[in-house]
Amino acid sequence: MIDPGAHIGAVHLTISDLRRSVRFYETHLGFTVHRRDDRTAWLGAGGPDLLVLAQCETAPRVRGTTGLYHFAILVPSRADLARALRRLVATDTIMQGAADHGVSEALYLADEDGTGIEIYRDRPREQWPMAGGQLRMGADPIDLEALLGEAGKADSTAGLPPGTAIGHVHLHVSRLDEAHAFYVDVLGFAVMQRYGPSALFVAAGGYHHHIGLNTWAGVGAPPPPPGAIGLKHFVVQLPDAAALAAVAARLATAGITPEPLEGALLVRDPAKNAILLLAALHQH
Repeated sequence: MIDPGAHIGAVHLTISDLRRSVRFYETHLGFTVHRRDDRTAWLGAGGPDLLVLAQCETAPRVRGTTGLYHFAILVPSRADLARALRRLVATDTIMQGAADHGVSEALYLADEDGTGIEIYRDRPREQWPMAGGQLRMGADPIDLEALLGEAGKADSTAGLPPGTAIGHVHLHVSRLDEAHAFYVDVLGFAVMQRYGPSALFVAAGGYHHHIGLNTWAGVGAPPPPPGAIGLKHFVVQLPDAAALAAVAARLATAGITPEPLEGALLVRDPAKNAILLLAALHQH
């Protein structure tokens, strides 16, 4: 099993226009720019970097491939989610949906390049819906008016609250059996829920899911061309070097050779989604 302290770190995206994307993430979602140069911006909520945007004006836009379905911004409380919704309304952001998943409440939208985004808050674990000892996430409607009523009097232009994190990523993959073999059998994540024949949710430490995997782009979907708009890679943060070494040993046993980096391993799943496995104290 992967170390129970493993969690998702920064998500690295290829975007087409850095100025436009930074304005979107600041204005519509409340991100803070931690630093930037001509072609890259590092954003977050004042703590660790949560999002790294890299500009490529000629990057192709593709559909029907593997890659990112959405990345998910986890805010600390329901009031924080209400304030995020109030900000989306105030900035005329086009919403793609909202759902009560039992374990969480979530809002869905896309950025200027069409990359999927979820903003959500978790319920306490003791409230998570279970059936026969198994997690049972659903998709019920949310009363958005009632949610807005919980926003309180906080400044709607304030940034993301401290403690905001990337809670999970959800990926398009080619085949679910290959994804299971890689994320569960090799990396060591635990299966938390299967969603029919087309989706799988895996996690470390009993979380509802750190990684969602689906074949909704089509079974056998090809990977996007190199450098396409969307996911460059996402970080799986491990608590220490020993936890990283344990994953490295499982990769070696499976005959998978990652690209070695200082304090990190860069590896691709069978659908060519890139994962950067990092030991704590390293930032990439």
